[in-house]
Formats: sequence, structure tokens, C-alpha cells
Amino acid sequence: MKRIGFLTFGHWGSAPGTRTPTARDAHLQTIELAEAAEAIGLDGAYVRVHHFARQLATPFPLLAAIAARTSRIEIGTAVIDMRYENPLHMAEQAAAADLISGGRLQLGVSRGSPEPALRGYEAFGHVPEPGSTAADMAREHTRAFRNAIRGAAVVRADPSMHNTSAPLPVQPQSPGLDERIWWGSGSRETARWVAEQGMNLQSSTLLIEDTGVPFGELQAEQIAIFREAWAAAGWTREPRVSVSRSVIPITTDEDRRWFGLSRRSGEDHLGELEGTIARFGRSYTGEPDVIAEELAADPAVQAADTLLLTVPNQLGVEYNARMLETLAEHVLPALGWRRAGAPAAAGEAGASGP
Repeated sequence: MKRIGFLTFGHWGSAPGTRTPTARDAHLQTIELAEAAEAIGLDGAYVRVHHFARQLATPFPLLAAIAARTSRIEIGTAVIDMRYENPLHMAEQAAAADLISGGRLQLGVSRGSPEPALRGYEAFGHVPEPGSTAADMAREHTRAFRNAIRGAAVVRADPSMHNTSAPLPVQPQSPGLDERIWWGSGSRETARWVAEQGMNLQSSTLLIEDTGVPFGELQAEQIAIFREAWAAAGWTREPRVSVSRSVIPITTDEDRRWFGLSRRSGEDHLGELEGTIARFGRSYTGEPDVIAEELAADPAVQAADTLLLTVPNQLGVEYNARMLETLAEHVLPALGWRRAGAPAAAGEAGASGP
């Protein structure tokens, strides 16, 4: 069964009509929306991480708070920019959040994306080694982070305190967390690398390549390459794959006021990003029955086991909870999803939740 979660970018500010004017509002409302999503029967609450912007930047306190206020849904990121991270500090924070959640953390990481700051990661004390790139540094940080959460020794013990110089791992440890690390991939080549590393795959509404085929087809090809490479690498567990989509059902006058004129023609969008042509996926906006049919025909949505729905968080918890309820009632069942806790239909096994 497919898992469905929401993804918030956590914007705040003084835009007209906003219900999230401050950073405090953005953080508290994210926790409240996670509680509402769990009550609706959704499967996950995910946050996007951005630095030097009026968005969510420090995920682990927020994820731990969500974990303490919920009991079932997955909590995660999509994604953390590893150029900024101290691997050992991040390992401690991730393990603590995972322990609080009871093993519900799904941690998406990546090499990073375009940002407001010029080489902002350098202000955090992270500078690529001579001859390497910031992307190389992000992958090295990820390697060190994964080793740490697996329990690898990273420092020698002080003999004056322990009567031994045996090496020590970071603490705490949360067994199984390494199998719940995802890499945000924007290309087919990177998807192959992700599989070789044994990480799950996150693919969003942007691909940093273009072959002339529709976005959903290109993303489905990326997923197929990932799964083929996973099998070739000999991993024994089943990998997970998520995609993100902007899906806005139009059912009320308020919906029409905010989004009634924004329905796209179904065309993808092309643009230049980091010196290459990128393909941006379309939004799904309209009557619930129409967007249900359109999403069901999206080959990447069908290929993934997890769908993350981006939410307009500045419209507040009440608006977004109503929108998620509408999707749960009228759209998501067409994708093979069932509310967590709902009885299985004849011939089905298992549940949609984690």
C-alpha cells in the first residue's frame, strides 16, 4: 500500500493574507499540522530544510517535538543540505529524535540546492578540500554521518578516565536508523549512485536534466534505474522511493480565491538551474475527481511507494488540515492509499502506515 505524507517548506513572513507571520508560528503550526495529519490517517510529516531564509532550518528540535506529540506517523526531512552539517553532531541529534519517536524517523539528505547565501556552508565552518567540490563535501559528510549512526568508533577513549584507549562511538545510538536514510536525487545518474550506497530515494518536483519526455515519465525512468541498480548491488532489504507533488483540490470559495486561477495546462516547465536545463513538474489543481484521475495517470506517482504532498503552510493549520482531509476522502484512494487503521479491502494485506 502507498504511504502518503505532507511536506512543508515552513515559510513565514508578512505576505498579504498570511497566517504564519513569525518563525514561532511556522514551527508551532508544523507540529499542529502533524497532529492533524495523524488524526486524518496520513502516514507522514516531512519538513524541508533551508538556511539563511525565512523557512525551517533546524529540523531535529522540530522533529523531536512532533515525535512527542504523535504516536504513529513517520517524521522526516526532504531534505537536509549536507554541505552544512557536522556529521557527528548530526548523528547525535538524529539518534535522539529517532529514539523519542520510537523509530519513526525517515531522514532525507542531499548535496543541497540553490540558496540565498553565497557558499553559506562556509559560514558554518565547512569548506571543501582543495580539488573537491561542495557536492563532494556533502557526500563525504553523509558517509561520516552514516558510519556514526551505525556505531562506528570515531575517537579514542581517554585512558585516564576509562583505563583503556579503546575507540568510542557517538551516543546515543538508535539501531535501524541507517536503513531509514534517503538521498534527494535530481538525475538518473545520481539515482544509480544512491542505490549503490544502499540509501532510499527521494525525488521531488524538480529534475536537473531534461530528455524531452514529460516530467512523470522521466522521473519514472529515474526510479526504474534506481531499483535496477539496487538489485545489482545485492542489497537484501526492499528500498523505498518517494516523490513530491503539489496537489490543491478546489472545493470552496476560499480555495478558488487562492488557487482558482493557478491551474496549469498540464505542461511541465523548463528552466536553467546551476548552468543546466532543469525540468519542473506541474501542479495538480482543480476539482478532486479530476486531479484524482490525473495523479493516477502519473507514472512516477504510481512507481513510488511514498507520495509527499507539498502544503501552502502560510494559510495555516485549519486550512491545510481541511485540504488534507479533502484529499484523503476524494483523491488519495484512487492512488491505492488507505487511511491508517482502516480495514483492508478484500484481497489486500498489510496497512498503509509504517
